[in-house]
Amino acid sequence: MCIRDRFHIDQDITKAESLPASFYRDDAIFNRIKENIFEKTWQWVGDSNTLVPLSNHVHPFIYIENFILEPMLLVRNRQDQINCFSNVCTHRGNLIAHNPGKNKTLKCMYHGRQFNLDGSFKSMPEFDEAINFPRPCDHLHKFSMRDWATHLFVALDPLYDFSKVINKMKERVGFLPLNEFKLDVSRNKDYLINCHWALYCDNYLEGFHIPFVHDDLNTVLDYGTYKTEIYEHLNLQIGYSEGAEEVFDLPTGHPDYGKNVAAYYYWIFPNMMFNFYPWGLSVNVVKPINKDKTKVSFVTYVYDESKLDSGAGALLDKVEREDEFVVEGVHLGLQSKFYERGRFSPTREKGVHHFHSLLAKYL
Repeated sequence: MCIRDRFHIDQDITKAESLPASFYRDDAIFNRIKENIFEKTWQWVGDSNTLVPLSNHVHPFIYIENFILEPMLLVRNRQDQINCFSNVCTHRGNLIAHNPGKNKTLKCMYHGRQFNLDGSFKSMPEFDEAINFPRPCDHLHKFSMRDWATHLFVALDPLYDFSKVINKMKERVGFLPLNEFKLDVSRNKDYLINCHWALYCDNYLEGFHIPFVHDDLNTVLDYGTYKTEIYEHLNLQIGYSEGAEEVFDLPTGHPDYGKNVAAYYYWIFPNMMFNFYPWGLSVNVVKPINKDKTKVSFVTYVYDESKLDSGAGALLDKVEREDEFVVEGVHLGLQSKFYERGRFSPTREKGVHHFHSLLAKYL
């Protein structure tokens, strides 16, 4: 049986079955996910004000730590243009930049090859007699990059235009002054979770479990009006509040004007969450380590400190711990020889169905 048949998801949610347990257990499938999904989609890098705050600044990083070890380099040139290049010297493959900071040129410390901040080859000692040099491949490879306000996204070999994702998000949260949101490193946190990365996303993509798992959050959100909207590589969950406290002050003409919106939960395929609250933004990035372990990074941007400890955006660490307990239990349960696959609630698990459909499509 071919992969597509093995992991087929019926587009009719009333008939569809979930991905089989073997999807989460199989090492070969995990490796295929790396090649067919993560190398073909987009990743959030961070914000430009933090990573490359001034002209002639560089910031080296790994595409996805512990998973896809592609060395990459953010560069803000003297014209304040930001690009992302390979951080690998085209001579012998050494890393070019080892630390973030100011650089007028990019120079490899191994044999002295230099590059301009636009990634083009500049100079190389002892190469005067080389024929047909420099070649096009002697310049640094330039990666696809998109920006949303200060937030930067990169991709290795993307199969879709990320601008469509950004534009769709702007329809709901475009009124927020993202450039004024401030990174609060004191609230950032990494979580190591004993589960398959996709199980963490499964859990995030439905509010079905909120009344059963999150007592505190359930008192804030109105479960009856909780809503999921599906788009091509994105979905949105909207948490409404029964009261008018700690909700967004939406402008006239906004799609949700007149409603008490406590949170906008955006998920971007395959592993990014952008959670907007009246106090600001919590970015969650799900990073696979292996098929049994996942790292989830919470990065916090604050806009209104006075609203930090109330509403849907309060007690995020407690909510996270509650989610971890559940997804680790599911991961253990999927090791059973007697569980094959489940069904979707047509009313409450549209986001999970969408996620499974995309996984099956890309595999």
